[in-house]
Amino acid sequence: MADHDGKAPEGATGAGETRGTLDIARIMEAIPHRFPFLLVDRVVDLIPGESAVGIKNISINEHVFQGHFPRHPVFPGVMIIESMAQTAGVLVVETLGPEARGKLVYFMSVDSAKFRKPVIPGDQMRVHVKQERRRGNVWKFSAEAKVDGAVVAEASYAAMILDS
Repeated sequence: MADHDGKAPEGATGAGETRGTLDIARIMEAIPHRFPFLLVDRVVDLIPGESAVGIKNISINEHVFQGHFPRHPVFPGVMIIESMAQTAGVLVVETLGPEARGKLVYFMSVDSAKFRKPVIPGDQMRVHVKQERRRGNVWKFSAEAKVDGAVVAEASYAAMILDS
């Protein structure tokens, strides 16, 4: 479980062990993304080697709404996919432990992406990421993005972790 500052307790490692909640500071230690491209506000229910849930709060202040679309703001599908990837990146780093911090997780492929409903300002998107396979430095994931429990997007994808 997480302590009062949202960080996992020391020694919480190993597949199958719940890490609890990771706050924004811990996310920024794990992945290199920063504003305006950091698309995960919190990670909950992280189980190293298995799964994680990333939370992205969608605000009208998001830079993408200046052009997508000014009179009908819709969070872009590619940003939803990127939020999935960033959640998976946090899962990879938390699975590998402190020696993985500072490494980069690169997209290799995105398959079977489907967008079911628009995501709009005021929504809280929960990105459910599941590790499917790992071979060496290549990882495969499946993910669903949900708003109020309804699936808004889903995809399968692969990523590779490399030294920065």
